[in-house]
Amino acid sequence: MKRKSLLLLSILLILTSCAPSFNKKEENVVEENKEDVKQETAIIPSYNLSDDNYRVLIDYKISKSRGVIVNQVANRLDIDQLEEGLRRHSKDTFDTDKYYFQEGQYITEDIVYEWLERYVPKEGELGLNPEIKKTDNEEEEKKQQQNNPKYLSHILEQDYLTKTDDDIVRLGGISIGIAMKSVYRFQTEIGGPYYYEKISKEEMMKEANRVAKEVVQRARQIKGLEQVPIMLALYREEAQDSLVPGNFVAKTTVAKGSSSVKDWETIKEKHVLFPSNEAKKDYPDTWANLTDFESDVAEYFPNYVSVIGKGFYVDDQLRKLTIEIPITFNGKAEVIGFTQYVYGLVMEGFQNHYDLEINITSSDKQESLITREAGEDEAYVHIYH
Repeated sequence: MKRKSLLLLSILLILTSCAPSFNKKEENVVEENKEDVKQETAIIPSYNLSDDNYRVLIDYKISKSRGVIVNQVANRLDIDQLEEGLRRHSKDTFDTDKYYFQEGQYITEDIVYEWLERYVPKEGELGLNPEIKKTDNEEEEKKQQQNNPKYLSHILEQDYLTKTDDDIVRLGGISIGIAMKSVYRFQTEIGGPYYYEKISKEEMMKEANRVAKEVVQRARQIKGLEQVPIMLALYREEAQDSLVPGNFVAKTTVAKGSSSVKDWETIKEKHVLFPSNEAKKDYPDTWANLTDFESDVAEYFPNYVSVIGKGFYVDDQLRKLTIEIPITFNGKAEVIGFTQYVYGLVMEGFQNHYDLEINITSSDKQESLITREAGEDEAYVHIYH
């Protein structure tokens, strides 16, 4: 990649074809609520961000287990990926043309917290994590924790609604994301040191399969979920201090009225940090591309910090590359000039078979954004005021 002459600033205003779809009219419908046997008026929105997204009813309902995820999943990146990724994988089961999205309304906060506890062999104790026996011996406690980690960290429900010919919107199916740990952090006493136990993928999958079967059995006992299809997806978290999120590893769909979990489909996706030894070894082409890009940035702005890249791969193919360039600027003109320069580097040095997002920041403030969707020749640029 070589430095070229600066492009005209007007190029920065080029828009890509990411405008909303305006081909559907707003509809008044009745939302059926089987839990309390009543019906409520709801509105289907006029516009959709794209044909690839679900429409959400305007009378938006928050999740019945809202807030649980932030208390159970330690890495914020995992929280975002679990929610967004589950919706993305749901599209294979619940078509965006036929279903509307709604946050989970059936598996409540109390239920989730109960399921996340350890199993205790007493009536009413419904924890899905492995049992450990109480002991006052610290070494014995540590050994039990190591041998019986809390594998399960969260259960996320998403609802998918359909509209009947009578303009009634009712539940058509649900997706359940099961988040499993890759590292178990624990204490043997309050205020004591933290210990860390790594969990292999094989061990995690064995436990996840057990948990999934039990989750489906219990979900079928919840009013309203007795008959609907259930899409299950298993998510493997990253460590708490990881700079990239974990990923989904398998999914399956339980047929309407069935409680049988079988035929898992392997999901091969991965988030990769650039620069890193893993990236250099496993993805040398992208690593070299970003190395050249970083050299060009340094040529223009020698006192910058570094270029940080995050690649999302599916079946070993790059699907999205996100780049952050943190730089200290001394005025808006510098921001505009540098953004213009980076735009030129994008056009000349990055292939367009994957989504590209470049965030130019200064002191944790977003200064400008460059994005390009896969298959597009031009990029969209926005400079923040």
